[in-house]
Amino acid sequence: MLEINDLSKSFGSLRAVNQISLKFLPNQVVGLLGPNGAGKSTTMRMAAGFLIPDSGTVRICGYDIRRQSALAQAELGYLPEAPNGFGHLRVVEFLRFCGQARGLYGSVLKKSITEISDRLDLFGALDRPLSQLSKGWRQRTWLAQAVMHKPRVLVLDEPTDGLDPNQKDLVRGLVRELRQGRTVILSTHILEEVEELCDRVVVLDQGRCVADSPLDELVDQRGRLATRFRLLTQAKGDSAMNPSTSSVR
Repeated sequence: MLEINDLSKSFGSLRAVNQISLKFLPNQVVGLLGPNGAGKSTTMRMAAGFLIPDSGTVRICGYDIRRQSALAQAELGYLPEAPNGFGHLRVVEFLRFCGQARGLYGSVLKKSITEISDRLDLFGALDRPLSQLSKGWRQRTWLAQAVMHKPRVLVLDEPTDGLDPNQKDLVRGLVRELRQGRTVILSTHILEEVEELCDRVVVLDQGRCVADSPLDELVDQRGRLATRFRLLTQAKGDSAMNPSTSSVR
């Protein structure tokens, strides 16, 4: 459903992503891991068509993200890292705008907004401007726009960032539901989240893919990822983590 081939991106002299090739299949949640600066968000932005690569290609459901952008992005739901903007719009106006941009109108649009508002507990914020929302409300609103049109590919960059424990459970439950018939790529700094949700793990370090394996091939006897993550990333910089912790930060 999502194919990345020889993707590269530089910012000045910094090689942020270096010839990454990955193929993501349906009915799968893939955890995208790496220390800060590993190239995760840059890769996700290029995969979603929001950043032009220096070289390489991205295909979503067979459509080239650059040459057939409208068709490719119709199959895509994207939650960017630290989403912001549209602060003057009320939540319901923002969701209506995003739905119409994806071809939803009338009763179909209304039903979509109602369903996703119920699933993400947004009814209490629908009439509030985005600029007045807490980080947790804003994060869930932006997640809602990513999934409301039922895309076949979801690219979620830190979907539980800023959420309290109950809100995290809500979002994780939604991710579990969305895996059926879809491809979900999930970037997170929380290893426990990957252990709980993902079938497969991709680890990036310094712009390269250093691991791509089923979850059960990377975890230790306790089902934890921390030790293997440290071994894969520690030798190349200051981003090593203590194996006793569950956060990659």
